Amino acid sequence: MSVFTLSLNHHTAPVDLRGRFAFTLEQIPTALQGLRAGLDRAAPEAAILSTCNRTELYIAADPARTSQLVVPALDWLAAHGGVSTDDLRRHTHVMERQEAARHAFRVASGLDSMVLGEPQILGQMKQAVREADTAGTLGTTLHQLFQRSFSVAKEVRTSTEIGAHSISMAAASVRLAGQLFEDLHKIRVLFVGAGEMIELVATHFVAKAPRHVTIANRTLERGEKLASHFGAEAMRLADLPARLHEFDAVISCTASTLPLIGLGAVERAIKARRRRPMFMVDLAVPRDIEPEVGQLDDVYLYTVDDLSALVQSAGEKRQAAVAQAEAIIESGVQNFVHWLSQRSTVPLIQSLQAQADVWRNTEMARARKLLARGADVDEVLEALSRGLTQKMLHGALAELHNADTQQRAHTAEVVSRLFLRGESRRGKAEPAGEI
Repeated sequence: MSVFTLSLNHHTAPVDLRGRFAFTLEQIPTALQGLRAGLDRAAPEAAILSTCNRTELYIAADPARTSQLVVPALDWLAAHGGVSTDDLRRHTHVMERQEAARHAFRVASGLDSMVLGEPQILGQMKQAVREADTAGTLGTTLHQLFQRSFSVAKEVRTSTEIGAHSISMAAASVRLAGQLFEDLHKIRVLFVGAGEMIELVATHFVAKAPRHVTIANRTLERGEKLASHFGAEAMRLADLPARLHEFDAVISCTASTLPLIGLGAVERAIKARRRRPMFMVDLAVPRDIEPEVGQLDDVYLYTVDDLSALVQSAGEKRQAAVAQAEAIIESGVQNFVHWLSQRSTVPLIQSLQAQADVWRNTEMARARKLLARGADVDEVLEALSRGLTQKMLHGALAELHNADTQQRAHTAEVVSRLFLRGESRRGKAEPAGEI
């Protein structure tokens, strides 16, 4: 088996394009089945990783078919995003075998994230694996790839200072708000959504003790649960347009496939606020807030791509940590490739074992018949051993006999390694030792 990865990420595509290819958790099981159907089921294993920064297809298949599956995979993903395959190809990167493994290990370790060393991606990868497992598309090869990714990521986080040199999107959001508002204690903050990212951002904002916090969610019960954790107010998402003007800061991250906050709603909110500035952060992919909102004079709108410059750290410690992490990753890559190479011989080993069982059963049946007829035990054992050795050597002797002049030397060397291991040095004169 071999593995390849098709990656559309924040290095290769802008946020609006990435949004076209985002999958919700509910969509992934059906998408995985559709992907396999699009590959004519030639790929027995598939997984989809979809976050705000990336959509990636991980596919394992027979090595002879791997390169033939890249175009169908591109076609399938392009159809999902509603773009041409050629347009998609310009924004994707295809990696195979060790490159695919190296990429997966770097992603899991946070080295390929906007935020160096951010831990959230590891949980998202684990969720992707669970979804593939539930959908029945996670086989031995991808299971090994991801489990080794998690192991490498754990070693990177425990052995290096990667995590110590990152600023999360949540912290960056608070920092930007602090640059706009003189005193965060006086602002009213609205969080749209009730997922993991909103909980993380809310944790950072609440630590600054803002004047009021509200959480708007499509399901009020879920919003109330998160709001109770922060001592905040819960609000129905349907009430958002009428109350948008109440808030100084709005941070949104939902799984909606269409924008929840439109230009008209924000224009009305700004008018009601009498031009007081509004700080907005859209952490969703696809966007929750229409991009045209960012053109309004009194609105400061940031997306995940806008935040990327704020979350990068530099310096000697960071570079040393990255170098150390890359070394750990490279070791993991080599181990995975070695395992992958060994896996290619499994069918041959199974066939050899099956053939050996056939030979053994044949000779055992013959021996039992001879014993039943009253044959001498020693003679039966002699015939049994001779029959087995003749069957085992027949193929090798036939290859030696039929090989041409050019092949014979190579065949003889292979046969010697297979059948004369430990015997090759016997009979040779040992070199004289020192006197």
